[in-house]
Amino acid sequence: MNLKLSVVDQSPVHGSHSKKEAPLLTVELAKLCDELNYHRFWVAEHHDSVHFANPCPEILVAHLASITSRIKVGSGGVMLSHYSPLKVAECFSMLASLFPDRIDLGVGRAPGGSGLTSSALAFPNKPSNGQFYKEQARLLEGFIHGTFEKDHPFGSINVMPDVRDSPDLWMLGSSGGSAELAGQLGYHLALARFIDPDNCHPRIFEAHEQAWRAAGHQRTLQRMLAIACICAATEEEAKLRAGTAVYRKFATQMGEREDFLTPSEVRDRYRALPVSHQALFDRIEASYTIGTPEQCWDEMMLLAKEFKVDEMSLVSVTHSQADRLDSYRLLAKNL
Repeated sequence: MNLKLSVVDQSPVHGSHSKKEAPLLTVELAKLCDELNYHRFWVAEHHDSVHFANPCPEILVAHLASITSRIKVGSGGVMLSHYSPLKVAECFSMLASLFPDRIDLGVGRAPGGSGLTSSALAFPNKPSNGQFYKEQARLLEGFIHGTFEKDHPFGSINVMPDVRDSPDLWMLGSSGGSAELAGQLGYHLALARFIDPDNCHPRIFEAHEQAWRAAGHQRTLQRMLAIACICAATEEEAKLRAGTAVYRKFATQMGEREDFLTPSEVRDRYRALPVSHQALFDRIEASYTIGTPEQCWDEMMLLAKEFKVDEMSLVSVTHSQADRLDSYRLLAKNL
């Protein structure tokens, strides 16, 4: 199998640099991945986060597309429940006009932040909390592809004058709740195993494909599996690097919020944890793809076969930018 590798980047606030540099480190990574033959580069959306520094993916997508030459660039994803489908369609249709065949529009249901930030984003209205997501996704597809019925109240709206280029539409999911909706509406599906590995199963893609075929879409269906992956020259070093991301997820589940820890700090914290908490840390670590390039590729190929995908997107969070760049360089040697 010829497996394509892509990137989902969360613009982590690396401890190796000042916090304000985080978006610029995403730019550095995107340039590298463009050179290394990665297939896509997506940026995530988070609000009021101590760990991730991109609240506005549409702006970062525009910049990344302008400083790269080949790689597809997109959102992974826009948190649609906060926004007007028309405005999202306008932003990404403009991007697709400026960068033909290179723009992906991935959307998700999650808020990407706290209830407080959802309220602030919605002000002076009340946050929707996702209850209108299905209709928002339907409207977004209609605006992007011009598929409204003739009597639809929005059918006469022109998103852009005589637009011939449009972004590829993707829906993000982690446990299957959006699979059938994505298939019905004609969204490609990106399954985020790095978020919820316990509930991420191949049958989610099967449900998406069944709904897609039942709807009779003419576009070629695409799907992607997104995993957490940290690579290094040795397995020991890879596990050390991965500790920062594993501990962040562990701490989040424990209700804690602090800056990224160094690998050595994680090691010391782990040793001081009670056995039950160590078991939770170990379980999270086991859900990551961690190791040498050979070990990572072996595991990725097994996952690709299990989920029947030919594209895998990597989420790599480390304490230092140098370690993250090295991880992507090592994995790219097989591309």
